[in-house]
Amino acid sequence: MTISKERDIVLTSYEQRSLLRFLSLYLSSVFVLLAIIGYLFFENNRTSMTSAMKFEMMYQARMLSSKIIMRAMKKPIVIQADKQVFLKTLKHCRFSVGYYDIDQRSIFSEIKNFTEFNEPFFAKGNDYYSVLEDTSAHMGVRYIVLKENNFSGTLQKLRIKIIGYLVLSFILMGIVGYFLGRLFLRPVREQIESLDRFISDTTHELNTPISVILMTIQSLKGIEAKKMKRLEASAKRLSTMYSSLTYRLEGMIEPDEMIDMKTIIEERVEYAKELMESKRLKLTMELEPTFLLVSKRSADRLIDNLLSNAIKYSDMGGNIEISLHSRVLKVKDTGIGIDQHLQKDIFKRYIRANEERGGFGIGLNIVHSICSEYNIKLEVESKKGGGSTFTLQFPPLKH
Repeated sequence: MTISKERDIVLTSYEQRSLLRFLSLYLSSVFVLLAIIGYLFFENNRTSMTSAMKFEMMYQARMLSSKIIMRAMKKPIVIQADKQVFLKTLKHCRFSVGYYDIDQRSIFSEIKNFTEFNEPFFAKGNDYYSVLEDTSAHMGVRYIVLKENNFSGTLQKLRIKIIGYLVLSFILMGIVGYFLGRLFLRPVREQIESLDRFISDTTHELNTPISVILMTIQSLKGIEAKKMKRLEASAKRLSTMYSSLTYRLEGMIEPDEMIDMKTIIEERVEYAKELMESKRLKLTMELEPTFLLVSKRSADRLIDNLLSNAIKYSDMGGNIEISLHSRVLKVKDTGIGIDQHLQKDIFKRYIRANEERGGFGIGLNIVHSICSEYNIKLEVESKKGGGSTFTLQFPPLKH
């Protein structure tokens, strides 16, 4: 049974990385733009509201002054007690009000500890004040002071409202950006799927002749041993490539089982023996039994691709070292190595560190995929011309 789910997951991971880069730049730009618009809008509204409040306070102060003048004209002589009662009961606006004499002493005031009479309009902290001076001092009232107590609250409501609209706009722009990114990525995805289909169809066509070649080699007799080994090595290399391609593109469903990785390594090394001998590679192994819950096919592909990578990029007569101790697998070669700037990309699909050594650029991508699936920590150490070491830290067994 085959599925295409694995292919979709890998492709989506590429899309997610591309979308993340696009959305990061796009949303950062949107955020800055919205922040500037929000700030300018808030400042414009704050200035307008402040100006409107200033004229309202000045108007209300003049209205109070007119009422005091009318009262003074009706009753020119007013005792202090009657004056305070009148000022206290004098209808006024929504502002707090204070009445002060020529010496700036309070006659009646709802404003505590007011001492600044020189500015006609000013802000102090979160409060705004308007001062009207009546030089005629009717009823002894020289200064009428109004205080706005709720303007800061009004500004805070405006600020919250603007932020709410900006957050909503940001979310909507993010959704639009996401779908735009998906739309831009669609041609790339279609090209990758087209390439996958081509490789998948090609591998199916290769399967039959590869099987025939391997069976024919086993039945051949009387051929020079050296030529036979070369033929068998080439056939096995084709078979390994076919297995990797079908694993990557089809994704066979197999149950996980408890597998000794030491046994798997020994089996796959034996399978690749002719390939190593064709390049006169010296192999050193130090293995201890290490069990891992994994499907047999995934374990085979994991070791095959690590070993194939080491063989492929090793020079003639080089060395390969495989060690497995304390649940740590290391595959080291003395090959051409990998440039530092390429190491971050070698696990990506269809990426090859060296164009001269062939391959499809999917072997290490398969290794990375299997490691991700089974929570295996994967690291690489390499230096151009100094070989490479791939280190796999297997997770502890669950009891």
